Amino acid sequence: MSMFKPSMLTLALLSAGLGSQVAYAQGNEAQAQADEQQDVEVIEVRGFRRSVVESINTKRFATEVVESVSAEDIGKLPDSSIAESIARLPGLTAQRLDGRASRVSVRGFSENESATTFNGREQVSISDNRGVEFDLYPSEIMSGVTVYKTPSASLDAEGIAGVIDMQTVRPLSKGEQVIQFNGQLEQTSFDKLNPDGDDKGFRGTVSYIDQFADDTFGVAFAYTTMSSPNQEKRWNSWGYPEFTTDSGDTYSILGGAKPFVRSSTLERDSAMLVLEYAPSSDLSMTFDALYVDFTDEKILRGIEVPFAWGQGSISPESATVDADSGFITSALTQGQRVVVRNDFEERKADLSQFGFNVEYLLSNDWELEFDASRSEVERQVWSIESYSGTGRGDNNGISDNIGYAFDDGNTGAQFSHQLDYSDFNLIQLGGPLSWGSSAALNNQYGLTGTPYENTAQDGFINAPEVEDELTTLKLAASKAMDNVYISGVEFGVSYRDREKTKVSEGYFMTLADFSYPENVGMLEVPEQYRLGSADLSFIGMGPMVAYDTRALVDDGYYNLLRESLTDSKHLTRSWTVQEEVTAAFVQANINAELGDIPVTGNVGVRYVYTKQSSQGNAFNVVDGLVVAEPTDISHDYSNVLPSLNLNFALDEQQTLRFGAAKTISRARLDEMNASISASYNAQQPDENGNYWSVSGGNPELEPKEATGFDLSYENYFSEEGYFSAAVFYKDLNQWIFDGNYEIDMSGVADPATGEIPPNSTGTGSGKINGGGGELWGYELSVALPFNLFADELEGFGLLASHTGVEQDMEDPNGNDYELPGLSDSIQSLTLYYERYGFTARTSMRKRSDFKGDIYGVGFSTDQVDIQGETIWDAQLGYDFADSGIQGLESLEITFQVQNITEEPFISLQGDNALQVRDYQDYGRTYLLGFKYEL
Repeated sequence: MSMFKPSMLTLALLSAGLGSQVAYAQGNEAQAQADEQQDVEVIEVRGFRRSVVESINTKRFATEVVESVSAEDIGKLPDSSIAESIARLPGLTAQRLDGRASRVSVRGFSENESATTFNGREQVSISDNRGVEFDLYPSEIMSGVTVYKTPSASLDAEGIAGVIDMQTVRPLSKGEQVIQFNGQLEQTSFDKLNPDGDDKGFRGTVSYIDQFADDTFGVAFAYTTMSSPNQEKRWNSWGYPEFTTDSGDTYSILGGAKPFVRSSTLERDSAMLVLEYAPSSDLSMTFDALYVDFTDEKILRGIEVPFAWGQGSISPESATVDADSGFITSALTQGQRVVVRNDFEERKADLSQFGFNVEYLLSNDWELEFDASRSEVERQVWSIESYSGTGRGDNNGISDNIGYAFDDGNTGAQFSHQLDYSDFNLIQLGGPLSWGSSAALNNQYGLTGTPYENTAQDGFINAPEVEDELTTLKLAASKAMDNVYISGVEFGVSYRDREKTKVSEGYFMTLADFSYPENVGMLEVPEQYRLGSADLSFIGMGPMVAYDTRALVDDGYYNLLRESLTDSKHLTRSWTVQEEVTAAFVQANINAELGDIPVTGNVGVRYVYTKQSSQGNAFNVVDGLVVAEPTDISHDYSNVLPSLNLNFALDEQQTLRFGAAKTISRARLDEMNASISASYNAQQPDENGNYWSVSGGNPELEPKEATGFDLSYENYFSEEGYFSAAVFYKDLNQWIFDGNYEIDMSGVADPATGEIPPNSTGTGSGKINGGGGELWGYELSVALPFNLFADELEGFGLLASHTGVEQDMEDPNGNDYELPGLSDSIQSLTLYYERYGFTARTSMRKRSDFKGDIYGVGFSTDQVDIQGETIWDAQLGYDFADSGIQGLESLEITFQVQNITEEPFISLQGDNALQVRDYQDYGRTYLLGFKYEL
């Protein structure tokens, strides 16, 4: 009689610690086999290896095509940032924001094309749009993340790229009491780049899980606090204009630069609460809450160096030209004046999320579910620019002879200079260049037509605010069926009500004692606000004055004047967008056989009806001042979204998956707002027969659409190992591009007259639906434990993936278009060892060049060309549970190094690698942590 062997699922469950005993057989014959078999040694894995096993099981037994990150326990995701954990999954990557992984891209699509949910519920965002910035969410409170690459009809979120679902722990599932403390010290590799910056930080978490009333009531609570430093040396250019020499030759040259050093501190306090009540096997109720208090303070100091666009004269004999590109790689200007910058930025956000879920087993066949949630976020930004120099206004003060030289790399330029920019007697407060051509400043101080015109801008403050509110309701039911093809049917309805508001404002700063013509000079920095100097040696400028800008503003050294009085861009950027989404779905769950091959999956359809509206402003500039009228524009549409997922179990370890679905991604919120610049011509209609001419947002934008197909082969050859190969294709249409559209201006008064004109239709210029194309690609991924090769390699393993993506997109005019966020090559690699309590792990994520969104002037969203990057991290740890040291059995310690190779963030202007727009060097980050469980 042959010995019965446990299945792969059994070993996986045992290895993951999901059950203490598993019956290998049923009935008397199976029991007899079990009695005769020899004992099977089961090695229980913990830590990172256990999270690998759980992630594999999630992928293996999911109905859809998914990727997963699992934590073996609350607060033990294997990275300090949840974005870093997600970014290493096959087909996923991240864009760094101020040195931290923040925006996640799925299969070549930007963060705006994927949906993010928290315990299955769509999330609000602190950004201007829908894309979630994941550094808002602490990894310490998450039990796992699942990324759905193919949808099902019951999935209550929409995204062409996929859906990223973050999950919290369920206390009754834990089954035991847990009291745990986590702590971590953090340090950057750079010494303080600013005298008042931070290069050291910390984070701490306390978590508690317990069960009461005979395991019918469970509680999970976690509180985490963090103060995380981040530092940066940044080269930033204004641009590269053409320069014509005296001989008539034309070359490109540096127009100007704004390099600086940045010291940031991200402070985040978070609290999570989960209450779970299951008084019987038929009823389960769960309440979860999350609160995040997020503050990111940045100190930025640098020197804006005009060059070709400045006052100085270029010395022809100093110029060196790169013959291949026609770019002037080095030159010298004489008589140049610069702007010394001491800037401060504070970005604050508060997020609150509440959810309540009830599942009730009505009978053996029927189950009901009710879910409700409410989430809110408020974000305020206070970004101060402070100017100083040798004299106020153009051609005043001491000038400098400044040269620049680019090396063979793309790290930016090195400058030469003659003045001492750390001298507080030389560098004083005030606007050294005539910036700020605002009628508000001119009218305020009576400067129009004078030699000192526009010299009263001594700084500027950007102060945008965002509020995002979302309420969701869901009612669903499922019925189990005794059918050879269908195991059950699910159906339900859901409702989402979202409102997002952005208010944009800016303030001109003018020294409080400035007056024309009595006092138009500079102000020496008062002694109590001097902080020493910041070191700009990395770009050759040496030390420069450092002073406390925020304190100077708070103490009344500047008068503030609203920019929106005369500049209409703040009305363009101020808006409210509302969405009411009602959806209904029906889904059949498949459990059949095709010959001898078991087939599982689902087929369903989702109907989505959307009513959207936007409130904003229609405005014009009359006599130098902005005149505005409110707008309120509504639009509605519907989408039918079928989906199919089929899983063919070729044998116990091999699965073939097929998915097909129609998906949508909603327009960016800043593109669908109703704030527009409007003018009315009563005499002459345009070529479309309209008298109104408008530009701005388009409140009638509809979602982008895609029909996608996925085919994947998965081989689970070990409880810790699998291999997967997948291909995917998406037919994209209704994409969003620049163009013209018709807009209804009923009830809107002519800003020039204040009267409502008889003609209400207008020609709008902005974003429109149209165009499209194709995206296709492949994914290869493997989890490989090395004990398959030799018992001596027990504990060693690797995780690796490669994704290739291509696209063929055209705009409505037939021009080629590159999708934002698309890297045509993405790789990830993790090598690990874990045994006898020791853990060692190094991880790499790599992506090729892509177009990415960054914050531009006034916190507008700008798209730039970003170079590919390869980022290496490493972690060492020891779990004293295996040490035999009494009293330390519950202690774990870890040491991490992030960005080992000091990979920079680089964006270019155009195709010339020498024309660097941004070169950001973040250095490394070191983290020393511990976990102790009572």
